[in-house]
Amino acid sequence: MIARLPPVSASAREHTAPFLLPSPDKPLAPPLLRLENAAVGYEPGRPVLKGLNLRLDLDDRIGLLGVNGAGKSTFARMVAGDLAAQSGELWRDRRLKVGWFHQHQIEALDPEETPLDILRRRLPEASEAARRSRLAQWGLGVDKVETTAANLSGGERARLLLNLVAMEAPHLLILDEPTNHLDIDSRRALLDALNDYEGAVILITHDRSLMELVADRLWLAEDGTVRPFDGDVDDYARRVVERARQAARDVAKTPEPSPPPAVAEPPPAQPRTKAPTGNARRRVEATEAAMERAAARLAELDAALADPATFSGDPRRAAELGKARSEAQAALDAAESAWLEAVEALEALRA
Repeated sequence: MIARLPPVSASAREHTAPFLLPSPDKPLAPPLLRLENAAVGYEPGRPVLKGLNLRLDLDDRIGLLGVNGAGKSTFARMVAGDLAAQSGELWRDRRLKVGWFHQHQIEALDPEETPLDILRRRLPEASEAARRSRLAQWGLGVDKVETTAANLSGGERARLLLNLVAMEAPHLLILDEPTNHLDIDSRRALLDALNDYEGAVILITHDRSLMELVADRLWLAEDGTVRPFDGDVDDYARRVVERARQAARDVAKTPEPSPPPAVAEPPPAQPRTKAPTGNARRRVEATEAAMERAAARLAELDAALADPATFSGDPRRAAELGKARSEAQAALDAAESAWLEAVEALEALRA
């Protein structure tokens, strides 16, 4: 019966170039960095974060959590050496090399420069053939090396910059939303590269699956500081939702201001100041509905794959269902990340 089955054609897949994240040649003695009652900010006397008491070692994989505006990017700038501590102690190994990727780098690319121009500036001593070979290893082939940055896709620019920041084998990689422009296959390639990388990692991302598969410890940016978080990503999601609900309850309990005393000519009524949470609330509802639809689709495919009749008929149907299930799982992961980001944004507005 097996011999009589028709052959199943393998689905054609485009090759996805791996990310090259070389590990540091010589490990440094711990700690790489230590913070003792440190504070950091942009204006003297007005710290964004304070009371920082943290330590980072070479084998640490840190996931940095927090709502938008909680100070995650400020913390990353300080660790990267782009922002000095205002007070307290910030000690770092003088030999520490940091690779820092963030979204502003993509926006700051000269639209007229090509990947080859950028690599000529970074590797002035290398031969032209060596530069082209390196770009090809990064997934930028002959048709892309002389394409201007303005004409590269967001994923191609992100791929170029991610490989550039890791090119010198840093001891620490700080990745701020590295997957925003990457497709599913490129995200998987980045995950594989991070698992092979032997330095320290600080990861800031709304990509829940990447956070769960890379980070082995979590830090939380909240209430003007960063501290270790005792829990997992699910615990953090519940915490965000509960804080948002508590903020809503607090607003509901706030008494209305007493009316001003009557005067001969009362001033015109002023509209009550209210946080503009309507759009954010609707986004939470929309992403929650999308998450429910994705979960229902996944359950439907699982039921079909669990049915023995699926495999006794057309074998190509089973292969199609398997592929569809992978796509449905990816859609559910993306929907969960979008929902969590929407809830964080709503809490930030209410706060």
